[in-house]
Amino acid sequence: MPCERVLAIVKTVLGMEEVAASVIEETVGVRCVAKPNGYPGIVLVCGDGERSEVVDRIRSEVPEAERVIPVEEWVPSDIDSIVEAAKRVVDGRIGADESFAVRTVRRGRRGYTSVDVNIRAGAVVKEVTGASVNLRYPDKIVQVEILGDHAAVSLLDGRMEWRKLRPGKPAVLDFIRKVAVAHIPYLGPPNASREMGVRVGREAQTFEVKELVVTPVGLTDADSLRHFLNGVFEGIRSRFEIQKRAYGRDVHKVQVHLQDIYGFVRERRREPIIVFEPEGEPVPKVADEIYKLLQARRRVNVMVGSRVGIPLGIYRFADLVVDLCPGVTIATDYALTAGVIAFANIIEAKLIGEEG
Repeated sequence: MPCERVLAIVKTVLGMEEVAASVIEETVGVRCVAKPNGYPGIVLVCGDGERSEVVDRIRSEVPEAERVIPVEEWVPSDIDSIVEAAKRVVDGRIGADESFAVRTVRRGRRGYTSVDVNIRAGAVVKEVTGASVNLRYPDKIVQVEILGDHAAVSLLDGRMEWRKLRPGKPAVLDFIRKVAVAHIPYLGPPNASREMGVRVGREAQTFEVKELVVTPVGLTDADSLRHFLNGVFEGIRSRFEIQKRAYGRDVHKVQVHLQDIYGFVRERRREPIIVFEPEGEPVPKVADEIYKLLQARRRVNVMVGSRVGIPLGIYRFADLVVDLCPGVTIATDYALTAGVIAFANIIEAKLIGEEG
């Protein structure tokens, strides 16, 4: 490695390595190596300065640095050397009443896997400290970064690990999955109908709502409806495939049904119905009622218009008519998202309030 003393490893957005290295050198006064051994997204920070001071300055002054990992041990990348380095790093720094996890990122071909390192190093850390393993929300993280013939080993605070869902964040998905969406189809030129269908389908699948019911009003042009429905299925399918790859859990694929809007209301008149239209009450005024419905009922039906709004006669059968943004007419492809996010905000506020 072209570094005598490595102070830190900086991770960047791909393509920003040289920029980040230049900014760090100018700002902090250290030497940097961008993409060492050709590894993208990596900058090595080298020098004789105080490690903690250099790391703090990069974190506070260089936004191009996505993550800044102080390098406490810089050792050969054979697994025995890494395990011994981990042992030295944690000695006296993790209490028996704390939890830890080993995170390993391996670059380059080696005779072992990242999991091998996690197991070997984890066993030694547990033996030395008596601490428990917590892979999801550890108090401390033993970070191992393998770059070809060398490896960096560090001990990090678990609170510094950014996670999408962590303790203290309310889980709203169970509530959102109670929402059945009745959506008037967007009918127009074929390309416009299909594109709007794609957007509506992606919206529905993004939030994994209970179901999407396409609800035409009266006599409907079948060709326009066909293009809209094809778009809906495409939007759901494309988003679902992304979710399957990205989420570490089962994903609910939204089911699509077709029903005349008046038949929909008649069939579900004994269930909660919420209409999203500008004639309704603002969200804060009905937030308590919305939360009670989502909390108490197995299915809550929301109705979204399109080029034409929800027929006025249906208002009489609705539990609530809600204006999502007074003074603004929300475009068809944003209405469902706006409504679900409004629900999510209500749920989050109530759940956090109950915990507090």
